[in-house]
Amino acid sequence: MRKLLKEPLLHFLVLGALLFAGYEVMNRRGEPEAGRIVVTQGQIDNLRASFSRVWQHPPTPSEMDGLIQDYIREEVLAREAMTLGLDRDDTVIRRRLRQKMEFIANDLSAPVEPGETELEAFLAKHLDLFLVEPRFTFRQVYLNAGQRGDVLQRDATRLLAELNQPGAKADYQTLGDATMLNPELTDVPAGEITRQFGEKFTRQLEQLPTGRWHGPVISGYGAHLVLVEDRTPGRMPKLAEVREQVAREWADACRREDNEKFYQKLLKHYSVTIEGASSGAHANILAAQAK
Repeated sequence: MRKLLKEPLLHFLVLGALLFAGYEVMNRRGEPEAGRIVVTQGQIDNLRASFSRVWQHPPTPSEMDGLIQDYIREEVLAREAMTLGLDRDDTVIRRRLRQKMEFIANDLSAPVEPGETELEAFLAKHLDLFLVEPRFTFRQVYLNAGQRGDVLQRDATRLLAELNQPGAKADYQTLGDATMLNPELTDVPAGEITRQFGEKFTRQLEQLPTGRWHGPVISGYGAHLVLVEDRTPGRMPKLAEVREQVAREWADACRREDNEKFYQKLLKHYSVTIEGASSGAHANILAAQAK
């Protein structure tokens, strides 16, 4: 019985029954005066509060009259639109209704405080979400492949010999071609390097020995001569380092799982037919529903 009382679907059905009963009562009350619009004091207060939030001051009497008139206009047009069936088969309205149902499902998913065991297991299962990225400190000299053309490799070899010469005094920032790229990056995570230079550049950076200029290393911009000064390997963090992030992701995963269970229970009340599925197309969808 305790497990049954915790079921989100039971909560939803009870809530739906209450809403339906309330709707029936309101409908019966409204039947003798069909077409009547009542602007309640609560609605007026909401209009006033919304105006004050946006404009940072309460509405004047004339502004308040305008808000009420606009509300009445909206109510009249909305009711007439529903009478004409304009709310049916409207993609925007359907998406909004779906969103409201998902909000209800989220509200019915009671938050539970995870223990250390749950968080440790979640951390171990989702390494990609919490892995501490490798970090790099490096310098780069940019070579414009388009401008240098066939002599790019020759120029790179000459510059590398100059930069790697024992006791070399060449200022690397004066070498190479003009670029807006930073010539020196310090303790930068691999993800940021990938965003700037591309994945191929980052993969090459991971393989280069430190303390010596290498190249050309190819990026989305062209070619580079690169000196890796320091590299910190990626690692798996301790739970204490990322506990808040793990707890947040764990809660999101639980909510998604509860929402999916909620949807699957609702789906069992429907028989779904997909035209063309008998010939094999979309058969996987029907197979999933049958489980």
